[in-house]
Amino acid sequence: MKRSFVFVAAFLAPFVLSAQPSPTNPLVTAFKNSSTSYVNWLTAAFDSIPESKYSYKPTPAQLSIGYIAQHLENANYFLCALFSNQKYVMTAKDSLADTVKATWPKDTLSARLKASFTYCNDAFTKVTDAQLTDALPNGPPEAKRTILRARYVMGYVTDLADHWSQIAIYMRLNGMTPPSALPRKP
Repeated sequence: MKRSFVFVAAFLAPFVLSAQPSPTNPLVTAFKNSSTSYVNWLTAAFDSIPESKYSYKPTPAQLSIGYIAQHLENANYFLCALFSNQKYVMTAKDSLADTVKATWPKDTLSARLKASFTYCNDAFTKVTDAQLTDALPNGPPEAKRTILRARYVMGYVTDLADHWSQIAIYMRLNGMTPPSALPRKP
C-alpha cells in the first residue's frame, strides 16, 4: 500500500513543486486542483445538454446521460465521505432505484450533482497530506481489509475523469462540443 502512495507522490511531485506559493498540503491540493477541472467541465456539460437528451445512450447496453448524472452524485458522496470521514445522511429520495433517479428532470439531476460536487470540495478541506497514508476499511467489515486513504481520493478524481470522457463522447455523438474543447476564456 505504501508503494501505491509513493508512486502517486512521485507522479504528482512535479506539479506540486511547480505551484507557487507552496500550499500547506501540496498533495491534497494537487488532487483537489485536478478534480476541479473535471467538476467544471462536467457541470458545464450537464448544464448545456438539452433535457431531451438526458435519456440518450449510444447503445442499449450503455448508460443514459441522466443515469450518469445520478451515478456521479452517488459516487461523489460515497467516495468523498470515505476519504474525509464526513457523514453523508441519505434521504428517502437517495434510496430510490438508480433507474428511477435517472429519469428525474434535468434541473433536479443537475442541482443534486452540483450539491455533491460542493460536498466533495468541502471534503478536501478535512484531509491533510499526513492522512493520505492512513489505512481505511475497505469492503465488508468481516473481511478486515484496508486501503490507503489516498486510494479513495484518487478514486474520486479518476471517477470524474472517467465520466467526463464518457459525457464528452456522448456530446460529440450528438453534435455538441464538450466544454473542454471550447476556446479558453481570456
